[in-house]
Amino acid sequence: MKNLLATFMLLSLVLAAGVSHAADSRDIGAVSTAFKLLGPNHKIVITAFDDPKVTGVTCYVARPRTGGIKGGLGLAEDPSIASVSCVQTGPISYTDKIEGDDEGEKVFDEHRSFIFKTLQIDRLYDHQNGSLVYVVRTTRIIEGSPDTSISVVAPMAWNGTQPAKPVLK
Repeated sequence: MKNLLATFMLLSLVLAAGVSHAADSRDIGAVSTAFKLLGPNHKIVITAFDDPKVTGVTCYVARPRTGGIKGGLGLAEDPSIASVSCVQTGPISYTDKIEGDDEGEKVFDEHRSFIFKTLQIDRLYDHQNGSLVYVVRTTRIIEGSPDTSISVVAPMAWNGTQPAKPVLK
């Protein structure tokens, strides 16, 4: 029984450590929302990441993280809500072709439950205005949540450098 419990805990830690983010995401901080006597508190976590194909855009995502014993072990399913805010932080340039269709392109994802739920941020391109639109959502194997948040970056000149035009796929 001890070996089974140890194996289960090790597997939980490995899966929790395997959360995938955008390549250069970084946690900015967290604020507690509820005290938990056992395990970590419930929190709202803020993470920043740079758009992997658009230099000069940084996005910030806020989402709840469940605490308690299940949350501490990585077994809790986090709520299906999140917020995203993206800003221009430098001259806009494109390191690769971006998706120009109406489906968008995934720029960030992370697991929100042990196996089945993910939080995803997609980038869409507004052809008429030349703006980048970022939308956050949660997905499940069967269905996702309709709770969403969007952020729009309208590329502007930065210290006299005009924004580049994207090459679309």
